[in-house]
Amino acid sequence: MRFKYFLLGMPVLAAISFTSCQEISNVDEQTPDATDSSNQQPSNDQEESSNEQDNSSNNQSWYQPTVGVKWQWQLQQTLNTSYNVDIYDIDLFDTSKETIATLQSTGKKVICYFSAGSYEEWRDDANQFNAADKGAKLDDWEGERWLDIRSSNVRTIMTKRLDLAKIKGCDGVEPDNMDGYQNNPGFNLTANDQLDYNRFIATEAHQRNLSVGLKNDLDQVAQLVSHFDFSVNEQCFEYDECDLLKPFIDAGKPVLNAEYNSKYRNNTTTRNDLCTQSVNMQFSTLILPLALDDSYRDSCLTPE
Repeated sequence: MRFKYFLLGMPVLAAISFTSCQEISNVDEQTPDATDSSNQQPSNDQEESSNEQDNSSNNQSWYQPTVGVKWQWQLQQTLNTSYNVDIYDIDLFDTSKETIATLQSTGKKVICYFSAGSYEEWRDDANQFNAADKGAKLDDWEGERWLDIRSSNVRTIMTKRLDLAKIKGCDGVEPDNMDGYQNNPGFNLTANDQLDYNRFIATEAHQRNLSVGLKNDLDQVAQLVSHFDFSVNEQCFEYDECDLLKPFIDAGKPVLNAEYNSKYRNNTTTRNDLCTQSVNMQFSTLILPLALDDSYRDSCLTPE
């Protein structure tokens, strides 16, 4: 994720129904703890098994969004449920099961956001991470640190988060910070480490009948597109990176794109040019505030 949002030094959380501690407790009871919480690189056999499981899904039953799908992305403030869209992408921890069910009762699908690659000190399960799991601080994001994605303990915590998504009734998940190897995580992560972890997350999501999106990680799209059901991208038009996402469209899988630059909001010609490019590429592009708080929203897909 390119951006996180804070106010007065504290994370700003959505003002919608919050997850109870009991739900987190239930997930812990249903998912066994890792027998070895040290940092480990999964074996080649494990990676091959994971790849085979994910690619042999001939009887896929999880939600597969289509190219050109309409969506709304809101992670903060009171959730606006009035948009005529196909997908709502909302926070896993901060959204109640009841809110998710209400959205689904109107025919919408719900994608649940969580960070799979970073430690966030305010999350309900933050105390489950070991000291060795936590690496360097994310630049400018107080209370957040990169995770050692090779750690068996980290992977166990992420499977619990996927269990929580299943319990809450999410149709899919958006795991964030899936490109730590390209940053300065405080660990010697390789491209292969990232590929293995991202495939692991995708396979675990599918085993729970959850759709899963690849967040950014543009340099590995070609190697991961067969494992993921859609892409969530930030600012590919602003940074001239959108061609890297074409494999998703070619595979019949949507690209959910968000652009934040104020020029798209304030200049009609610039916005129209953006939307023309987006429509030609068959992307689902929104122009949103950095805070993802629904303070404004423009869509390149019309009508909505």
